[in-house]
Amino acid sequence: MKRLQIKTAQNVDIQFTLANVGQRLLAFAIDNIIKFAYLYFAIEFLNFQLIENTFNNDHWSIKAIDILIFLPVTFYSLYSEILLNGQTIGKKLLNIKVINVDGFKPTNTDFVIRWFLRVIDFNFFTLIFIYVASLGLSSNYALLVFIFIIGKLTGFLLIVFTKKNQRFGDIMANTVVVSLKDKAKFSDTILEKITDTYKPVYPAVIRLSDNDARIIKETFKSATKSNDYKTLIKLRSKIIEVTGIKSSHNNDKEFIDAVLKDYNYYTQSM
Repeated sequence: MKRLQIKTAQNVDIQFTLANVGQRLLAFAIDNIIKFAYLYFAIEFLNFQLIENTFNNDHWSIKAIDILIFLPVTFYSLYSEILLNGQTIGKKLLNIKVINVDGFKPTNTDFVIRWFLRVIDFNFFTLIFIYVASLGLSSNYALLVFIFIIGKLTGFLLIVFTKKNQRFGDIMANTVVVSLKDKAKFSDTILEKITDTYKPVYPAVIRLSDNDARIIKETFKSATKSNDYKTLIKLRSKIIEVTGIKSSHNNDKEFIDAVLKDYNYYTQSM
């Protein structure tokens, strides 16, 4: 399996396993099943005749309604990845996710680029067909079939043969798709999982070094696992001594956990 190594702001190397072409194709298939299911129910249960009668067969109004009905399918992958933090339902079920090649969450612009360039990754045939037709070769069916297959496989071939398993949209958006099955390795670094809405409590944690944070985390994990409360008390006292923090937590575990999260918050923001 291909892997991606990222150096964090704290000079810690983290390795991600890149999602392989099988995982991505299966996620793609699941997402398409969801889209086809939506289309089926829309066509099956919406009364299009009633819509036509309501607008007195006004062609443009009816077309506008059609577009609104099918917009969820058109923008499915875009709004899914934005709302689900880099995942569609298919990606979520396959436990894979879109991230920036530097390990950060992609911006909305990155997601838009990935979505828009699907036209090249999966519908390249349409673009080439227009060119071929303009040359007067539309009667050459064998050529058109070949172009169709290659056009549909463009994204697939790029994922297989590029170093970071990137389709064209990924390359242009500077994103990769990674497997989330490596989460256990995350705990071996000084990094802590913090949400976008996380509110830090102790700004003085910036007085700690990366090595301090690593020692604190390793000691904290070990002491918590063995219920070594004496070590937790000593660790808390040492942190307060070094940083000058005035603790607002009465519980040792909660205090140390907050210190580690705050350290990550401030160092990642710098």
